[in-house]
Parts: sequence; C-alpha cells; structure tokens
Amino acid sequence: MQEYQLFAKRIGLIGITNILISLSGIVLLPILTKTLPIEEYGIYIQITVTIGLFPGVAMLGLPYTMVRYLAAAKSREEIQDAYYSIACITVISAGLASTVLFFLAEPIAAALFDGRTTILELLAPIIFLECMNLLQLNYFRTFLQIRKYSFFLFLKTGLQIILIVISILTGHGLLGVVMSFFVTSLILFLIMCFFIVHGIGITIPTFRNLREYLLFGLPTIPGNFSSWVVDSSDRYMIALFLGAAYVGYYSPGYTLGNILTMFISPLVFILPAILSKLYEENDLQAVQTILQYSLKYFLILAIPSSIGLSVLSKPILSILSTPEIASNGYLITPFTAMSAIFFGIYAIIVQILFLEKKTIITAKVWIVAALINFGLNLFAIPFFGIVGAAITTFCAFIFPLGVILYYTKKHSFIDIFHDFNKTILHIFLASLCVIPIIIMIKPSDITSLIVTIMLYSFLYFVFLFMLREIKEQEIQFFKKLIIAK
Repeated sequence: MQEYQLFAKRIGLIGITNILISLSGIVLLPILTKTLPIEEYGIYIQITVTIGLFPGVAMLGLPYTMVRYLAAAKSREEIQDAYYSIACITVISAGLASTVLFFLAEPIAAALFDGRTTILELLAPIIFLECMNLLQLNYFRTFLQIRKYSFFLFLKTGLQIILIVISILTGHGLLGVVMSFFVTSLILFLIMCFFIVHGIGITIPTFRNLREYLLFGLPTIPGNFSSWVVDSSDRYMIALFLGAAYVGYYSPGYTLGNILTMFISPLVFILPAILSKLYEENDLQAVQTILQYSLKYFLILAIPSSIGLSVLSKPILSILSTPEIASNGYLITPFTAMSAIFFGIYAIIVQILFLEKKTIITAKVWIVAALINFGLNLFAIPFFGIVGAAITTFCAFIFPLGVILYYTKKHSFIDIFHDFNKTILHIFLASLCVIPIIIMIKPSDITSLIVTIMLYSFLYFVFLFMLREIKEQEIQFFKKLIIAK
C-alpha cells in the first residue's frame, strides 16, 4: 500500500506539471496565430518539430538507459561513473548532430523553412543544449527527484512563454522566438548543471559499463526516429507538398487533439523507474497492479476528453486562433485525439517489454509504422490535403499498438486487461450521454467554452459513478493519498 501511495503522489505532481505544460501550447496559440502571418506560424511549427527530432536520435538512447540501469543504484561512485560516462558520449554525439545541422542549414531551409537559413543556423546550438538538458532531466527522473524535475519543466515552460510573448510584442517576430528558445535552454542547462554537480560532484569516468549501456540504448534509436516520423514528420511533408501556410492550418487542430498526451506524460515519466525497481525486487504483483491502475485511469480521462474535443474542435479553434484556421483545421482534431489514445495505451503496455529488456521489438515496430506513415502520406497529402495527413497519422498509430498487444498477450508474464471490456463500455456510455448537452450550448466565447467543459466533465463523472465504474473503495484510496502526510 505504501508503494502505491508513493506512486500516486508522484504521478499527481508530475500530472499537474504536465497539464500546465500541455496548456502552454494552448496559451501560445492565440498569441502566435493572431500576430504572425500564417506562413511564419507554419515555420514556427517546423522549428518545434525539428527541435523534437534530434534528441531521440543524437543521444543514442542513453537517457532511458540511465533510467533503466541506475534506478536501483546505491553507491555514489557507481552513479558518478555512469552519469559522466553517458554525459561525455552525449556531448560528442549531440555536438556532431548540431554541427551537421549548421553546415546543412541552407539546403534544409530552402526545402522546409522558406529559405530562412539564419533560423536553421541558430537552431544548431539550441539542438545541442536540448540534448544536454534532456540528459540532465533524466538524471532527476532516474532518482525520482520529482520536485526538482517538475520545477525545471515548469521553469522551462514559463520562461519560454514569457520570452516568446516579449519577442512578439516588441516586434522581433520569428527571429525573436528562436532566440527565446536559445536563452531558455541555456539558463536551464546552467541551473541543472549546478544541482547535479552539487549532488554527486565531478569525476573522470571510466566508461566501464558503456558497452552494456549502448547495447541497450542503440536499438531504441530506430524506434525513436520512427516514432518521430509517425508523430511529427507530416509537418515536413505538408510543407514540401503544400507550403508552410498549410502547416499553420494543420498544427492548431493537431495541437488541440494532442493535448490528451498530458494524461499519459506523467505515466511515461514515472513508470520506468518505479517498475524497474519493483521488477528487480521480483515484486511482479505490484508491477501488474500499477500497470492496471495506470491503464484504467488513463482511459477514464482520455476517452471522454477525445470525444469532447472532437465535438468542440471548430468553436475552440475559432476562439483560440482565427476563423480561417478553424475552418481549415477542425477536422484534424478527432484523428489526432484518437491517435493520442492509442499511443497512451501503447506507452503503458510497452513498459513490460522494457522491463524484459526487449527494446529491439519496439524498434522494429516503429520502423514499420514509420514506413506505413511515410508511404501513405506520399499519397494522402497531395490528394486529400491536411486531413489526409491526419488520417495517415491515425492509421500509423494503430499498428504499434496492435503488435505490442499481440506480443504481450502471447509472451508476457503480466495480463493487465482482465475485465476491461465493461470498463471501456461504461466510459463510452458516460461520455456519449453528455454530448447532446454540449452540442446544445454551442460555445461562442471563452467564458461559455469554459462553462461547457466544466459541465461536460461534471456530468461525465456523475454518469460514471452511477455506472459504478468509480468504486467507493477507490475514492477512499485516493482520498487517503491526498490527505496523507
């Protein structure tokens, strides 16, 4: 019970942090779309997509390796050697990646960034800092220093928003936005360096376990890259086929649907460290229980949110962006929201494979999914535009989930799907019963939108409780967690 309490408290803290981070995209949406030309907003999206690409490839899978191997480490010397071994390799690999980006800035800018070579050159040092910051964040993740981890994420998000708003309002435009990314990354890097050095000191690494770390981490690179292809490469392909403006039409609807990832982000963050520790202690019952609870409560939150966002997509986008963006991009949200649900289920189930150190399976799965996504986009975007890209992304997310479901059910020691059919049916019933009410309200401004969302949420949980899906003992359990000292 104590283990579950600690797990839930950590999830709560990370959950709040990720909600704030996810909502930051919604906060910036009206600021950017109402002040920047649609082409420049499209380039802004390309910048964020590019920043998201490099760490998953350039870091050689080492951040997650650190989580898997050091979560149960005891001695200061072991932690020091492992961290600085991984950090040295990351400096080299991230440095090479950012250097390549700098020297290829001109042709890449011509193809994807409307010829803005200066922006690509500024992105090179940002990429390096983002890689190093991801490594340092994973240090705090590994040792479950949740408050520090949450603080740094919140600091990054808040500082980035403030600097971007100042840049826009002072007329510095897109170049100012890029400089905001750089300043934020640099400040975060220096502060985290201070905390880590203060915590474990400095040493010259021996690299004695580096081979084992690389054997675990390297197979995740194809999976990381392929996952990015499925999740983000459609913006590149839209820019190639249709132009940067259509990236601007596509992204707000995608952002709105993808906000559901705030429900899975805390679980993706904390499950590896918690489960690795329990698995090494051979407490398989605790592993299964935590996975079952994680899946149930993710679905309880994600499914009604997906349905609600899909129905309200056009009015939300009209309020938060422009009528032009809303009319072009509202159909993107339903497909993105469903994709986020499939990814969330996958992210929970795949923890079983990571515990068994079978990362090669996930790599193969995402490679095939990326090929499916790329091939379908070549056909779908020219003929069906941005809606075709959204449908293709949805199709590509189905494949990894299907394969992992099949594999874990056939080969795994854990069954987390016991009696889930009734739960899913109840969630859909509770969600659909409330939909007619929000359709009748027809929110047209921010106040009526907030009221609609609050009413929808309240009535959904009332129906769910009436269906006895939220049980009294579960309410008491979480009540104790909240008031426990």
